[in-house]
Amino acid sequence: MTFAQAASQLSAIGRRFYARGWVMGTSGNFSAVLSHKPLRLAITASSLPKGTLRPSDILQCDEHVRVAGRSARKPSAETRLHIEIARRRAAGAVLHTHSVWSTMLSDAWAAGADAGVAIEGYEMLKGLSGVTSHEHREFVPIIDNDQDMTRLAGRVGETLERHLGAHAFLLRRHGLYTWGETIADAERHVEILEFLFETIGRTQGGPSWR
Repeated sequence: MTFAQAASQLSAIGRRFYARGWVMGTSGNFSAVLSHKPLRLAITASSLPKGTLRPSDILQCDEHVRVAGRSARKPSAETRLHIEIARRRAAGAVLHTHSVWSTMLSDAWAAGADAGVAIEGYEMLKGLSGVTSHEHREFVPIIDNDQDMTRLAGRVGETLERHLGAHAFLLRRHGLYTWGETIADAERHVEILEFLFETIGRTQGGPSWR
């Protein structure tokens, strides 16, 4: 994938996700891997409304969060998380949303040493890569949020190592991170997981809601 292709697809995703209420205001960030060795990302610039995202709002950076070319803009503050996921999962794209349901569940199910949302028995689970049955049990771990991105990236890496089968994780009171082999795979995972979060939220709630 060229940088121009990635920028076009990521900006279109931003507009679609905004229309669905998943990235309101300036929330959310998206990336696509242009190269794994050396690692190069196409990633959204920081603090931009996703409903009007354009290809020119996508930057290219390396594994040290250095932006290619001359630009006064900075990449997303959470770029280090994208880099960690791309490395740990060999992902081709990483998408982060801030929907109401993912944010609520990330708080309601955050208790315990190994916090997370367990999902099983839903046909929609078959939309996740490698899942072939509704009997699959998907565990979406929850990680406490942190403004220190280097420290948070370390926690993300540790969590991904503990949950090798996970397709996503939640940052507490923050939102969803998921990924895929391609941008299309990652977008499908967002759609599947957001559907499941809303379904669980409406039917089961969380321990703190009861």
